[in-house]
Amino acid sequence: MPMDPDELRRLDALLVERQDEARREAAVLDEALAELLLARSDGTADDEHDPEGTPLSAEWSRMAGVRDALTRTERELAEARRRVGDGGYGDCASCGRPIGSARLAARPTAELCIDCARRAERSR
Repeated sequence: MPMDPDELRRLDALLVERQDEARREAAVLDEALAELLLARSDGTADDEHDPEGTPLSAEWSRMAGVRDALTRTERELAEARRRVGDGGYGDCASCGRPIGSARLAARPTAELCIDCARRAERSR
């Protein structure tokens, strides 16, 4: 059963909003990573032995992990928007049944209905 056009527009707007948020977060993080890279390139910083703060390498690792997660989120959001355009948004990729609107509102990038998602989680 096709998704209600108003609901689809609302969910697409939510996807766009989340894409914008992810882009803003990525830009801030990229700037912070660039500053950290500059600080790491300063050979006078012996932060590994500084009892007062987090070593730059640890901070770099943490921020790089956050950036990787943001990249995955951006990819998932773009894929969800592609499904909106293709007409497949809201259909379970496993069983083909509609994904509940409450699930899509909570997790707009969902590709699986709740039943298939639970089965997939149990099989991990």
